[in-house]
Amino acid sequence: MKNVTDSFVSLGHWPFAGSFGFNTDILATNPINLSVVLGVLIFFGKGVCAGCLFDLLDNRKQRILNTIRNSEELRGRAIEQLEKARARLRKVEMEAEQFRVNGYSEIEREKWNLINSIYKTLEELENYKNETIHFEQQRTINQVRQRVFQQALQGALGTLNSCLNNELHLRTISANIGMLGAMKEITD
Repeated sequence: MKNVTDSFVSLGHWPFAGSFGFNTDILATNPINLSVVLGVLIFFGKGVCAGCLFDLLDNRKQRILNTIRNSEELRGRAIEQLEKARARLRKVEMEAEQFRVNGYSEIEREKWNLINSIYKTLEELENYKNETIHFEQQRTINQVRQRVFQQALQGALGTLNSCLNNELHLRTISANIGMLGAMKEITD
């Protein structure tokens, strides 16, 4: 383990401040490179992310509207079924009048079962529509929250990168060197 650590440490060469050279220490240069790449992505990708967000919201809105339309169609079909059931109910009522003496209670039970089943179907369809709308709204809200969080994070990284100067870079590099030295002492 010591040989691996020694070879890693020996690869790194830290030039003095003010001079130019290549830093081959991967652990020290990755945060700086990552900061630069993120800064460039944030600077050039602002418009793209905003467009994606609006497209996402428009797509979500269309899905919600389609779901509402589908629910309305289902509701229309349920109303048609209700009208048919009412017509059937009227027919059953006329038959009930004819057979009142023999089977009034049986016909009455069938009538109420039919009405209850239709009302339950309508309630289930209405509940399904409301649950679908609520689900789509929550999903849209969660996606918007995620996008806003990502954009805020990107903005914070951009602000952080714009605040970095040479002195802060040198302090960061020195702190990282200290951490690597402490890690080497722990592993030895």
